[in-house]
This record gives sequence, structure tokens and C-alpha cells, in this order.
Amino acid sequence: MPSGEYLRYVALGDSQTEGLGDGDDANGLRGWADRFAEHVAAVNPGLQYANLAVRGRVAGQVRAEQLGPALALEPDLATVVAGVNDLLRPRFDAAEVAGQVEEMFAALTATGARVVTLTFPDVGKIAPLARPVRPRVEELNTRIRAAAARHGVAVAETALHAVATDRRLWSTDRLHASPLGHARIAAAAAQAIDLPGSDGTWTDPLAPTAVPSGLQSAAAELRWAAGFLGPWFGRRLRGRSSGDGRTAKRPLLLPVGAVS
Repeated sequence: MPSGEYLRYVALGDSQTEGLGDGDDANGLRGWADRFAEHVAAVNPGLQYANLAVRGRVAGQVRAEQLGPALALEPDLATVVAGVNDLLRPRFDAAEVAGQVEEMFAALTATGARVVTLTFPDVGKIAPLARPVRPRVEELNTRIRAAAARHGVAVAETALHAVATDRRLWSTDRLHASPLGHARIAAAAAQAIDLPGSDGTWTDPLAPTAVPSGLQSAAAELRWAAGFLGPWFGRRLRGRSSGDGRTAKRPLLLPVGAVS
């Protein structure tokens, strides 16, 4: 299919692809996949779009629950972003996680679909308490790049640009992108497939801001740990997930802009 000509786009993934951090459950979530669909629809006005992502899902769950329905929709464009929830698990296995992602790459590209994925930024620069996870992120990114190369998958390299760890691109929970962050990710995905009208301005740094003092930074870390990290660990200890009982927000192909 010529570059930029798409009819059916399907997004697979977890909370980032669902759109957490960009809107809310009461008024609706937008997110980078919705924004990317808008980029694609600007070139292809007849584009139909489905979003199968569900928050809290690890890579194996994304493959098991979303790949079959995605293939049934016969997309010519798909995004696959999974693995962040695995990174935070005690028994993380980068090879196993990347293997789950690669299975999705293989199945979707075998149908002729154009597939796009992302690399993950250094979470330690977003939340200093998460610095121990940095080697996991680096290894998973390396494996995702290799898997993408094997299957001709386009990679939006958000990991390689300093702006990706600017706090203003992240919501207060530091786990999900802010509306500005989702917009940058969407632009990165558009550039990754050479979508007409896309460019590299998503990598541009934001205007500098005042650097907080050490005391202010420490206080912010404590507030974040109490408000977000603690509750997250609490759910893990209870064997619960933020996605329990949830289903895809947009399981069917609909015109971009249509209410699901």
C-alpha cells in the first residue's frame, strides 16, 4: 500500500494506548492513538479506527485478548505498544515480554498490515524513585527494536529524545502521558510511517522552566509516592489491576471522530 493510504486502523495496548492522562473516564479519554488516528484521517478522510487497548494489561494479556479481535478487523494499519506494565513486575523477563510483542508483530504484518510501535523513555528521569527499572527499559527497547527490524515494523523512537522525559509531557501520576505528551507520541508515530505532513518537530524541546530546589524535589517525590506509587503497590499485593472488569473503549471500526 502506498505510504499514507490507509482504510482501517486498529490500536492494541494498555493504558497509554487507551489514553489515560488525556481526558478522564467521565468525559472520555483521547490519548495518542486517537490523536494518531486523526493524523491519518487528515490524509485519508474515510479512515475507520478501533482501539482495543485496556489499562493494566501486560504484554501477554494484550496478545491473548486483543490480537485475535484485531486480526478479525483486517487492519491495514496497526499500532502495538505493550510491556510497560511488565517492567514494573518483580519477575520481569525481557525476552518473554519482547516475545509476546513480536508474536503480535508477526501476525499483523503477515496480513500485509503496516505496524507501528514505540520505544520507552528513561522512567528514572520522570520519577527518580523508578531509577532501578532503567536497565529493564533499555533491554526491552533493544529487544523491541530487533523484533521490529525482523518484521518490518516502524518504530517511533521516543526513547532517543530528551523531550520525552520532560515532566510537562507526563501526567501527575508520572505513569501516563499528559495531553501534550500524547500529542507528541501521536506525531512521532505519524513520522515513523512517513505520513504526509508529518515531521520531526515533536522532538523539539519545550521552553526552559525554573529548576526546583532540592527540598521541593524531595517533597514532590514523597507526594508522588504517597498518591500514586503506594496505591499501585497496594493493588499488586491484592492481586488486582486497574483494568479489572474493563473492556476496550472502541472495539469496532468506526469513522474517526465518531463516538464509540
